[in-house]
Amino acid sequence: MSDQDDTKEAPASPDTTYPPALPIDANAIIGQQSLFSTEVKIVQAPTIEIVPPTAESSLLECAPAYQEYLRLSNHSRYTVTCFLSDLRLLSTYLGEHTPIGRIVTADLTRWLMYLRWERGHQPAPKTMARRATFLKNFFGWLASEGITAENLAAGIILTRPLPPLPEMLDDVEIKQLETAATEDSRSQCLVLLVLYAGLKKEELMGLQINHLDLSDPAHPAVSVQFEDHIKQRKQRTLALPLEFTDAFQRYIQKYRPQIKVFDCTDRNLNYILARAVRKAAIQKRVTLQLLRDTYAVRQLQEGIALETLREKLGLSEEAWKESAEKYRKLIASS
Repeated sequence: MSDQDDTKEAPASPDTTYPPALPIDANAIIGQQSLFSTEVKIVQAPTIEIVPPTAESSLLECAPAYQEYLRLSNHSRYTVTCFLSDLRLLSTYLGEHTPIGRIVTADLTRWLMYLRWERGHQPAPKTMARRATFLKNFFGWLASEGITAENLAAGIILTRPLPPLPEMLDDVEIKQLETAATEDSRSQCLVLLVLYAGLKKEELMGLQINHLDLSDPAHPAVSVQFEDHIKQRKQRTLALPLEFTDAFQRYIQKYRPQIKVFDCTDRNLNYILARAVRKAAIQKRVTLQLLRDTYAVRQLQEGIALETLREKLGLSEEAWKESAEKYRKLIASS
């Protein structure tokens, strides 16, 4: 017999006797929570006191205050998670009870060398570069708070090799791609958004119809918006070319998107671009990132300031360091 059968209530027998009904307490009924009550109760989370660290504090004792510093300085959740993980690794290596005041720069260098060569597996260069960034950030914070006399990690230099430069499209190939994309309004919208506004794939995926402003058909614009308040500092409005207005109107009529402009997976965006590239008979490897790089290089060639380009691309100052170097090299080789 199944569990479901065991839970069925047996019919009452004529000889079944029931205990006398209990007296009803009206107050008890009134005090009972209704399953469908519309009353809103605000439950306040317990307050956690953050103890300011001192030179005698251990690394782990610094974690709550450091996490709050990262939160207030608008670091992403991913960065906060990675930096706190790095802090735990450093604490395990130096000793969980080692006071901050006894740590020296040589300890930090040995930790990096241990992670790179002695831990049992070799981490990616990107991971090692991030851990060096963590050290500069954490010990820079300690110094700014007066807990240490100086940033012990200030002199640490650990860079990761830059990836090879992409093979850029020339003006003829760009024109071929734009022409081929006009055969399908979805392809054309995608190409124009990246070539003329430099949107990232993540931003394309989050783009909504109401983020596009066609109130002046001759000067369409796109507003890049984020729900995550950490990323809201990257919000920006960018101009689009005249031909986007007609392309988007045709796209709406044909594909009828409801909320999102591209209601598909990011892999589908790659397929849409690949079809346009094949029609254009371009032999180079063309990706959405390459079109974004093309946008950046063309902006620099037009004389835009580096800081303005960083804001247009929606990059943090940390991410911009590597990107700026790449674009300088691409400009020099063009």
